[in-house]
Amino acid sequence: MAINQKEINEIRKALGKSARPLIFFDDDPDGACSFLQLYHYVGEGKGVILKIGSELGEVFARKVDEYQPDLVVILDVPNVSQDFIDLVKQKIIWIDHHPPIKRKKVNYYNPRIHNDKDNRPTSYWAWKITKKDLWIAMAGCVADWSIPDFKDDFMKKYSGLFKKNINNPAEALFNTKIGLLARMISFNLKGTVADSMKAVRILSKIEHPNEILKQTTPKGKFIYKKFNYYNKEYQDILKEASQTKSKILLHIYPYNKTSFTSELSNELLYKHPNKLILVGRDRNGEIKFSVRGKDIKVLPIVKKVLETLEGRGGGHEYACGLQIKSVDLDKLLKIINEELEN
Repeated sequence: MAINQKEINEIRKALGKSARPLIFFDDDPDGACSFLQLYHYVGEGKGVILKIGSELGEVFARKVDEYQPDLVVILDVPNVSQDFIDLVKQKIIWIDHHPPIKRKKVNYYNPRIHNDKDNRPTSYWAWKITKKDLWIAMAGCVADWSIPDFKDDFMKKYSGLFKKNINNPAEALFNTKIGLLARMISFNLKGTVADSMKAVRILSKIEHPNEILKQTTPKGKFIYKKFNYYNKEYQDILKEASQTKSKILLHIYPYNKTSFTSELSNELLYKHPNKLILVGRDRNGEIKFSVRGKDIKVLPIVKKVLETLEGRGGGHEYACGLQIKSVDLDKLLKIINEELEN
């Protein structure tokens, strides 16, 4: 059972009553595409992109105090602190698809509450709620390795952007034009908070994906140009990615490079589907990893690592984040190898 119709109607009703929502969203395509759909649905409001990791903490309560919204919405954020919730006086709607957590005084909508195997992206549920921006919803889903049940409607409206015979999410992301758009959105979220929000504001004014793909408007040219800027750096790092005969494909790059861990791990998994992908960025004695596996459940492995090593992490069964001390790298690899052998 998914987020049910009663819950969807509840969210629609709250959005329909709101004239000044404040919307927090994760800094990936799923989060951004979810925001764009809800923002267009309401027609008013403000977005706040989160570049702080996995938790929306009490420090962000001041954003609520400053803006004085009539509704607070949280999209695709895996963890929201109870302290933040307690400090916010307004109604809070939180829509997510990560492993459920328990919080009080919040309207929490997550398909995994009803069925833990249903981890369809927040972009999918934003589409079910709003029925706005079909191409944006499709891009958000494909970026999150999901092919939605509205793909046929999408193909009818946007001919040539998706291939009917594709049922593999990796193929959808790396071998279709909507997948290219998803990656363009991802790279446009790079940079400072101000840089990212500028790109999101421009995306909110794009009426057709061909504005970007064919660069037919100044807005589309801006998105395309920023993608190209970051893509050059990305391709250089991708070429350096380690090749290995073991079950683990490990690549670590320095902090002075732009963060591409999620994008790199996804593409490396597409190219090496039989390996566990471990892509990390080293900073100040800590490494932040994206961990991926096509047929390897990485979440139990990450949990096992954190039983032994100092750090933090979590996510989905086949896609996780993990942060450990740099000095523990050899120990990390030993634990992972042992888990893979079991």
